[in-house]
Amino acid sequence: MKLSARNVFKGTIKSLEKGIITASVKIDIGGGNTVTSIITKESIDELGLKVGDKAYAIIKSTEILIAKD
Repeated sequence: MKLSARNVFKGTIKSLEKGIITASVKIDIGGGNTVTSIITKESIDELGLKVGDKAYAIIKSTEILIAKD
């Protein structure tokens, strides 16, 4: 697998919470860090994702927003 994204984190799927259309996927990337992504339920099914699977969190973004109250 070759990607242009530079931020690729390998980890273990810790939880999958499916909603009606989307799902939350939490990946433990080590060092006490977790990445959470919201993807479609269809994508979870197509990838065959299960808790305990090894997976990659691939982050490609052109902007990062920060807010403070």
